[in-house]
Amino acid sequence: MTESLIDLKALLVEREDFEGGMVNRLREGLAQGGPQVRNLKDILDTLTKRLAVAAAPQQKKIHLKLGIASYFLGHVRTAIDHLKQADGPLAAFWLGQAHVALGQARPYAEGEAANDTTDHYDAAIKAFDRAEKSGYAAQQVQLQRAGVLRLQNHTGEAKTILTKLKDAAAHNAEYYYQEGAVAEAEGDVPRAAKYYERAVELEPRHAAALFRLGFLNDQQGNDHEAIGYYERCLKYPPVGKGVLYNLGVLYEDNDMYDKAADCYRRLAKADPRDERAKLFVKDAENSLTMHYNPEDEQQSVAFRQVMEIPITDFELSVRSRNCLKRMNIRTLGDLTRVTESQLLTSKNFGETSLEEIRAIMNAKGLRIGQSLEQGQQYEFRYRPQQNLSPEEQAVLNKPVSDLNLSVRARKCMNRLNIGTLGELVQRTADELLEAKNFGMTSLNEVRERLTQFNLKLRGD
Repeated sequence: MTESLIDLKALLVEREDFEGGMVNRLREGLAQGGPQVRNLKDILDTLTKRLAVAAAPQQKKIHLKLGIASYFLGHVRTAIDHLKQADGPLAAFWLGQAHVALGQARPYAEGEAANDTTDHYDAAIKAFDRAEKSGYAAQQVQLQRAGVLRLQNHTGEAKTILTKLKDAAAHNAEYYYQEGAVAEAEGDVPRAAKYYERAVELEPRHAAALFRLGFLNDQQGNDHEAIGYYERCLKYPPVGKGVLYNLGVLYEDNDMYDKAADCYRRLAKADPRDERAKLFVKDAENSLTMHYNPEDEQQSVAFRQVMEIPITDFELSVRSRNCLKRMNIRTLGDLTRVTESQLLTSKNFGETSLEEIRAIMNAKGLRIGQSLEQGQQYEFRYRPQQNLSPEEQAVLNKPVSDLNLSVRARKCMNRLNIGTLGELVQRTADELLEAKNFGMTSLNEVRERLTQFNLKLRGD
């Protein structure tokens, strides 16, 4: 039996007042799918026309409806503009929610400074304070306040609030979500996952908990499970930028470029200021017309692995080994980027040593100088300087996760087996761009994050 659609027009247009219980009804209506989203957009047009001719008291009520409806459509900036002009606890609570959403979206936005996030979180705290003072449910407000404090890195204060609420909120899905978020912030991923799962058990539509479960699976490389959680998030508005970005990248990784492009189009439409989303749309659409052969990629990966085999893996005479060491030749790949005549110019390196090297290369299907024959300019692989200070070496030993890269860039690091900043700066921009789904947007992101550590890619 087909479920009848919730009458959003009756909910928002025919009724003068909009109350707390009606918010859930609005969410349920939007969760029914595409037609309801179109219906709500038409309703917003009607309300906007009414706003232009309404008296001042009525305008505040219309601003409330427009603000909450815009929030659930993902138009958060518009929602804030309307909710600021509305009155009452409901307006204050959802104004706080909108500021939190905008603060969390900053890493995905272009042209916003880090202090914009602080401003949004401070505004959220003030809005939640007004909501509680004007009569909004204290427990819900306190849970949201704990969330903002955690996002501001005041984890101890957030835990204090949650401890006070533990008994009263034992059956509140939001409580378990906030507990999970604190556990995740403290690095206890298994405990975080249990709390998120409990939140979803109590409230299957808890989009924030579903997103974190998707993210945790995404980090572990469980693409199928991550996609499942992210896709569930799509059913329960508002759909955050993180959901669409992360899901789009996973779709690309699994060759579902049409779905990836749809995710990025939604992002670009919801926030026309998001230049990154526009670039991702182009990348995904271009991939739809590209032929991808997995066998070619496997061969390419296997070839790169052979090129990375260190010379020390082979039995060489002392003379040959010492000569190669002096020339800073460490891998078979290095030998493809040097000529035989260059080897022979090295002190104590003669025909006997050359024949020894030829035999090793032939056994692996390679030739000395092969890369030069294929038009590649000779350049010795970058080697970290041996006279680095302890501080400089410590920076190079930092995990690449310290760069806080986006999902797409992070997955590229995993594909290339890059675990530290030192390993990253050994790569050139061209080498990174060869990785699947890694484009100029990701490259610029990596370059920008490296500058925070006064580092650059090789060749930059």
